[in-house]
Amino acid sequence: MEKNLRQQKTTIIKIALFGPESTGKTTLAKQLADYYKTEWVPEFARDYLQKKWEQNQHVCTVDDMMPIAYGQTALENEKLAEAHKFLFCDTNLMVTKVFSEVYYGFCDPLLNEAALEHNYDLFFLTDIDVPWEKDDIRDTPEGRETVFSVFKQTLINTNKPFITLSGDKESRLAKATMIVDALAAFKEKGLSSQDFVEIYNHGIPFENILKQLKIFKKGIAKSNLISPATINDGILSLSENDFKEKASFFDLQKEKLKIKKFVPASGAATRMFKFLSAFLNDFDIQKETINAYINRKNDKELAIFIIGMDKFPFFETVYEKLKEIYPDFDTLERDYKNYYFIKLLLSQEYFNSANKPKAVLPFHLYKTHIANPIEEHLNECVHYATSKNVSNLHFTVSEIHQDLFEKAVDEVREKVEKPSGTKINIGYSYQSKSTDSINVDAKNKVVRNAAGNLIFRPGGHGALIENLNNLDSDIIFIKNIDNVIQNHIDQITLYKKALGGILIEVQQKVFGYLSAIEHNQINENNLQEIAAFLTQKLNIKVTKDFNKFTFENKIAKIKDLLDRPIRVCGMVKNEGEPGGGPFWVMNDKGETSLQIVETSQVDLANKKQLEILEEATHFNPVDLVCGIKNYKGEKFDLKKFVDQRSGFIVEKSVEGKPVKSYELPGLWNGSMANWLTVFVAVPLITFNPVKTVNDLLKPAHQPQ
Repeated sequence: MEKNLRQQKTTIIKIALFGPESTGKTTLAKQLADYYKTEWVPEFARDYLQKKWEQNQHVCTVDDMMPIAYGQTALENEKLAEAHKFLFCDTNLMVTKVFSEVYYGFCDPLLNEAALEHNYDLFFLTDIDVPWEKDDIRDTPEGRETVFSVFKQTLINTNKPFITLSGDKESRLAKATMIVDALAAFKEKGLSSQDFVEIYNHGIPFENILKQLKIFKKGIAKSNLISPATINDGILSLSENDFKEKASFFDLQKEKLKIKKFVPASGAATRMFKFLSAFLNDFDIQKETINAYINRKNDKELAIFIIGMDKFPFFETVYEKLKEIYPDFDTLERDYKNYYFIKLLLSQEYFNSANKPKAVLPFHLYKTHIANPIEEHLNECVHYATSKNVSNLHFTVSEIHQDLFEKAVDEVREKVEKPSGTKINIGYSYQSKSTDSINVDAKNKVVRNAAGNLIFRPGGHGALIENLNNLDSDIIFIKNIDNVIQNHIDQITLYKKALGGILIEVQQKVFGYLSAIEHNQINENNLQEIAAFLTQKLNIKVTKDFNKFTFENKIAKIKDLLDRPIRVCGMVKNEGEPGGGPFWVMNDKGETSLQIVETSQVDLANKKQLEILEEATHFNPVDLVCGIKNYKGEKFDLKKFVDQRSGFIVEKSVEGKPVKSYELPGLWNGSMANWLTVFVAVPLITFNPVKTVNDLLKPAHQPQ
């Protein structure tokens, strides 16, 4: 036998099976080779040691390690010449190295060096969850856990790309083929095996990454705006009496329904204090005055903050802490007072405001206490999202912040429940990492950090369609965490209930039509009535050729149009706030529908599209009521109603370098694009978000 440990170079994708004895390596290698119609490399040691045993009943010793290594290398190189696209290796020199170290406490330096140098595109680490099979050359099953941990640690220590395979042989094969197919596709895109394993461990489906890479290369088509939705042309206008009637109807119906309030509340309040953080980073109190800094930076936000400082709900708390830290605080010059106030507000050792979620920050100063958004949402919830004296509230949170949420809820729950006589059930969920995006540079090459690892970024609020999809309720109110106001709960309740009433009215009508279709109770006259309902109430324009359809095809078309989740969205007058608005939009099939469109979805270089955008009369305040069940009471799969082509490419910065990232279709934009939609004009009082800390100085957030 030639004593050669050199591994031949190749473009063939090589997969190494790696793990302790009797963990299914041989079975899987054969299965994979058969599946891909290629070669597999058997374990040289098996025949070698079997012959040794049959000749004189001698077992393996340390002296056998190098002959086994030479034989395994020769066998792999031989099979490589016959392989097609893939080669599956039942074992490899890394296995021999581990056995030598585990059983003999020694590894020949030549074997060790070759084991580290041999390259495989991927290691499948075979788990010990399969039964032990005894034969002449295996010892005992005892200590499998210990041996398995040694194998795993070896892959980690040597920085080899690996994925663990568990389960029976059928499930292992299914998982392995999915992984191998994806690995081949990733290799074609120029990604490394380490990238591949990072993505796998992060939990992002491989097809999502491939789709993202394609989107980065081709771009995303912009929305085709036809016109802004306006009052009586896509936006329903109601009188005060109308709102009261709809709210009363909701109250009559709500006891039959399970109602929930859904509040997207993930992430820290970094942007809320962005201008204050910039001030602390750039200001030197020894070199200039705050007024000079404001003039130098034209920082109007900082000027407003300082002028209104004593009106913030947290002023007294921060002020008292300052006097505790600096006993002579009241004697300091005004600039020093203001500087120390801002510094303490953001200091990680004290208030750490920019790193906490908005939900737990002090928003409103009442006579008896200071309320945060969690308390305000609980209070709103018992007023309009209650059925049978039970209120259900669901927060989407960052995993690191859940403890803060739970503590804040515990502090106020009884204070809200007791006077209202309502039990509040609180639920939490996280934005799934499987919806994250990778980052690419201007040339669409994958970006890595200084350590060489991929950089993942959350896929935006559109990822929360999965969280919404996991809820089991008849009616769901959606409202952002920062859109709460001080007082006026009766007015907020009226408009929210009214939106709920409109949803139930539409839902009952839709369900009635669908039930009639199911029971063959529809005739040609009914079809005309339904078509009119679609046009007049749901703003769905039936195609011109509808009347040419056969009766059966008309029924099928109507059923397809009606059998969808429903959303009723409050719309406020456009006062220049950044964000989305209601528009008539045409898709690539020539179909026109009502959509909420963000500025980033519009081709601003197109003069006509820009004009339509600027003509918008209303704004989307994220004030939704949703029906997510069908006429049979079954939950829709909301992911089926997403317009997958309406995501966003956003530009960010990573380690000081510009990168591109992909955001999923927005929760109330593309993620609900194929829902039944009703837009309703609601008063501005329903929209008072806190985007920056200075918004807390607005009348809606100040004591009355």
